[in-house]
Amino acid sequence: MSVSDVEPLVRGGYRCLLCDVRVPNSPSLNDHLKGKKHQKLLSVRSCRKSQQEKSLFVSGFHKGTSNLEITDYFQNFGTVANVIMDKDKGLYAIIEMGDTEEVEKVLSITQHCMNGQKLRVKHKETKEFKYIPKRKQIPGKKQWIDFEELTQGLCQAVDVDEQMKQLLQLFELTESEKTLRELIVSLLQEVFLEFFPSCRILPFGSSVNAFGIHGCDMDLFLDLENTKAFQAHARSKVETEEVNGIKEDAQFETQSEDSILSDIDLGTSTTAEVLQLVATVLQKCVPGIHKVQAVTTARLPVVKFIHKESGLQGDISINNRLAVRNTQFLQLCASLDQRVRPLVYAVRYWAKQKQLAGNPFGGGPLMNNYAVTLLVVFFLQNRTPPVLPTVNHLKELADEDDQCVIDGWDCTFPSNQSKVEPSPNSEGLCGLLAEFYKFYSQFDFAGTVISLSEGKAHLVTDFIGPESETNLRLGPINIQDPFELSHNISGNINERTGQKFKRQLDEAFKYCRSLQYQRKSNKGKIWGIVRLFQPLNSTDCSPAHSPEVDCSPVKELNHSGNVLTIPFKLSCLSEQTREKLHGSSDFREIWFNKVCHAVLYVMETILQCGCTCTEGSGVRIDDIKISSFDGCRNDSDNEDNIGLKRKHPAEEIPEISSTKKARIETVQYRRKVTWHCEVWSRVWVGRRKMRRQLHFRTTEPDANTGEVVNSLEIEEKVSAAILQQEGRGDKSSPLITFTLCAFLVGGNEDTRTMIRVTPIQHTTLFPEFFHFLESFVPKMTEKCFEKSE
Repeated sequence: MSVSDVEPLVRGGYRCLLCDVRVPNSPSLNDHLKGKKHQKLLSVRSCRKSQQEKSLFVSGFHKGTSNLEITDYFQNFGTVANVIMDKDKGLYAIIEMGDTEEVEKVLSITQHCMNGQKLRVKHKETKEFKYIPKRKQIPGKKQWIDFEELTQGLCQAVDVDEQMKQLLQLFELTESEKTLRELIVSLLQEVFLEFFPSCRILPFGSSVNAFGIHGCDMDLFLDLENTKAFQAHARSKVETEEVNGIKEDAQFETQSEDSILSDIDLGTSTTAEVLQLVATVLQKCVPGIHKVQAVTTARLPVVKFIHKESGLQGDISINNRLAVRNTQFLQLCASLDQRVRPLVYAVRYWAKQKQLAGNPFGGGPLMNNYAVTLLVVFFLQNRTPPVLPTVNHLKELADEDDQCVIDGWDCTFPSNQSKVEPSPNSEGLCGLLAEFYKFYSQFDFAGTVISLSEGKAHLVTDFIGPESETNLRLGPINIQDPFELSHNISGNINERTGQKFKRQLDEAFKYCRSLQYQRKSNKGKIWGIVRLFQPLNSTDCSPAHSPEVDCSPVKELNHSGNVLTIPFKLSCLSEQTREKLHGSSDFREIWFNKVCHAVLYVMETILQCGCTCTEGSGVRIDDIKISSFDGCRNDSDNEDNIGLKRKHPAEEIPEISSTKKARIETVQYRRKVTWHCEVWSRVWVGRRKMRRQLHFRTTEPDANTGEVVNSLEIEEKVSAAILQQEGRGDKSSPLITFTLCAFLVGGNEDTRTMIRVTPIQHTTLFPEFFHFLESFVPKMTEKCFEKSE
């Protein structure tokens, strides 16, 4: 036993790292170390270590090469104890020799050649032994591929195009998996027909949309429309016969009395009541189904179940007809061009590795795979020439038989792919993937809405206000459903996830411009899409650590140091402001104008800084003075005060000449505004403590008026209290002098205001002050928007 196998715990006791077992004291530890489990694992570890020392990693041989051929070749150097082939693709093999001397003998040969192919031979990578409890193997269910295993396979490919095709083959559902799902659907269909006459079980989602992966869940839609008609007709017939005094025939009487439908009216029952009935049928009447659970309080109520033999999980819903149509749309997209599937699989795996999509693990709401897939489809609609047609163009190609309206939404498109002309676009997969990241790294997600119907991005201002045709829930990323136009596919995304998504797009774009992506490594290093797929928590060879490439001026500004970022958040704007922005093509300038007002309000009124507006090479322009920020301030300045600097506590600033006075009271729609600022007091120090001393809370009523004090007024009073506590002191010169330069970014970037803070006189106080501004200014700016009426 190694000493490192035992770890003392802080709260007492010990942990055996080899067995992952905790014991309370030394006697228990000694008993464990002498036990069968620990001794067996010691033996297994020793055996594995011996095997690793005698093993070689071999690749480069022809696909389809057998174990026997490899054994015959390496027997020339000694005894071949075992050969383990890559079962899926036959791209590599692990060869265990008789002893370490034979291994060194093999490696002493500088170049191996077998069947005309040059082999790559090296020591098998040494891995630390880790005990993993055996899991029950489920027939027909293939487990998710380990990243290390994926790396070994993909790095042997010739180019990125081949890597992406291999990725598709590794992850796509096998024929046996598809057959298993079809059999389960057939079983459910057969059983449910007994209880719900003329019903249909329709699969949708990953299992059938051409983008499924090993072990993906089964999403099923139980179509009861025909059943409802059957039930209504049966009841109408009974009522007619009762009125006429005619006895119903024995067969119909038996069906009425014994049918499960006799206890429920599908036309008037709630979704929860019907799903409870479906759950009962699943649990009691379908063989091989267990762990049935009706989830009736979810946004989309479903019945969950597990197929016992295969371990496949499934959901049955009864109000999701649009999802079936969306699945058919994706099937059509996949059939129109053979590049669609490899590209979707690559982007979806990248999003999973970067923790942007899939099941959230405590990291906030993530994008669903459907949203990621639609991003790829929209990108392909915008290539020149387009790889995929827009939804509106597909509607034009549809026949009468293809017409489809669901819940009032036009879901028409051709059922036959032959009606759609093939795309003349001939770009390779390598170039398309790189262009995907370029396209979206320069995309304004917050300021636009992605429309697959028209194949273009609309301004968010077209979707706000009472005159908007669709009540679309807007957020940091807006992807309009191709058919249900009032549904934002990515509406669950919050600001944090949206910013993280954009950062990862930027990193991926930079990496795809490097040689590590475009060319295969001659030194055995990972390259191409493998390097792109490095997990987010990995620090080795990740795209984030790749060599820097040229960046846009905005990105250079973002990485230049002292920069504050205020993203465009529609949710933070007041209803009045939203109405002003509705239908406005220059909404970015309007918003930037309000940001400038808010920033100046925060610096002048809350932080008591002296601010003067400048522009260009230090040339003074009309000063900007906020007399009232949409209700944030109640005091108003007359025309004579508009052109003045703010007075600092020590002295009066002389009035500027009349030729320099401002003729306007608002910030013009500029894409760049600069202020010269002076800080006279340490208003950033001790604010939390002062807030507690003043007994202020954002939701606490004022002691005198009884009204709730908003956070802006609180911060003003905190600053005033700090100034009073600090006293007059030495006010002959400012503590910090700096410039604020605000830039409007939008169009080809996410809409946001970036503010560069540059010290004029470098002091030890500036880093501390800037650190405070980083969080305080964006937060208070948002509060200004919330207060705006």
